[in-house]
Amino acid sequence: MSKLGYSIIDGDGHAQEHDNELQEHMDEPYRSNIHGGNFPFFPTLDGYQRDSLRAFDGRHPGYVGAKEWLDFLDGHDIESTVLYPTSGLSVGMIQDAEWAVAVCRGYNNWLSETHLKKSDRLIGVALLPLQDPAEAVKELRRAVSDLGMVAAVVPANSADMGLRQHLGHKSFWPIYAEAERLNCPIAVHGAPSLGLGTNMLPMAGQIMLEHPLAQMIQLTGMMLSGMFDEFPTLKVAYLEADTGWVPYMMDRLEVFSGSLIADPGDTLTSGRIYMSCQSGEVGLRTAMDRLSSDVVLYASDFWHEPTDDIEDDIEILSSRTDITDEEKQKIFRDNTIRFYSLNVPAKAAAS
Repeated sequence: MSKLGYSIIDGDGHAQEHDNELQEHMDEPYRSNIHGGNFPFFPTLDGYQRDSLRAFDGRHPGYVGAKEWLDFLDGHDIESTVLYPTSGLSVGMIQDAEWAVAVCRGYNNWLSETHLKKSDRLIGVALLPLQDPAEAVKELRRAVSDLGMVAAVVPANSADMGLRQHLGHKSFWPIYAEAERLNCPIAVHGAPSLGLGTNMLPMAGQIMLEHPLAQMIQLTGMMLSGMFDEFPTLKVAYLEADTGWVPYMMDRLEVFSGSLIADPGDTLTSGRIYMSCQSGEVGLRTAMDRLSSDVVLYASDFWHEPTDDIEDDIEILSSRTDITDEEKQKIFRDNTIRFYSLNVPAKAAAS
């Protein structure tokens, strides 16, 4: 029995995709006609060879597929995980719309065949080609209706390359309309650090800032556009930037609230906007007091984080005295079920 008394549901883990595997699941003519290409299917995040650096530091886990993911879940009293891309987090940087459509379809097929069909404990999030909104609508519908995916991921930062509009831009509204119709939440997830004005910093500084800066930009764009008014039941998560930036942005948006259709405070406390947390962040208590304890998700970030760090994170969060046991269960389990509308009981004991 887990010491928590229930099993965790991981709101943000990562699949480890590989081009040779993706190609096997792409539509023709790509499946048969790319032989030893010199360029990766997805753009690199920022020019840093992160896998090589992880390997040099002894932190790379090697190949991670469905089996390795299930072994990880079993070893950490985690019931299930919601899988996001790794290389695919740079999807917004793709310049060629036709390729974006092809590789997103291939990724979604690959994730379904190699992970989701292996176990119902592995849950999928669809990758969308926003470069072609009409095709993105079709792919979202297919991913949810045919492949059983529970959300769609959109890029927090496209480095002013493939996508040159913020996510609140009206060209993307047909995607949000379809997501609302399907009761499918939208997850904004960062990774690329290019184009944020941080290139003069060392890699650690760029990685430190890439998520919160990108999420601030996207939240602001979505608020200013009136998107949250247009789609009043759409749920949106801003992932991997922690929680401390959200109360700050609430204050900043209130200062300029005359430019907004919706009241930013009402929108941010409506229960429709979620975020993931770091277990030890001091501001987590403040964020929950300002927003709600109902909108914070636990995220393992496996395989990007070493398992020892993940074990420490779970212990730190579960041992915090400024967060009640009820709030911990919400973070570790219930909020993830609510955001993704997962068909699992709110309470379930871990073996």
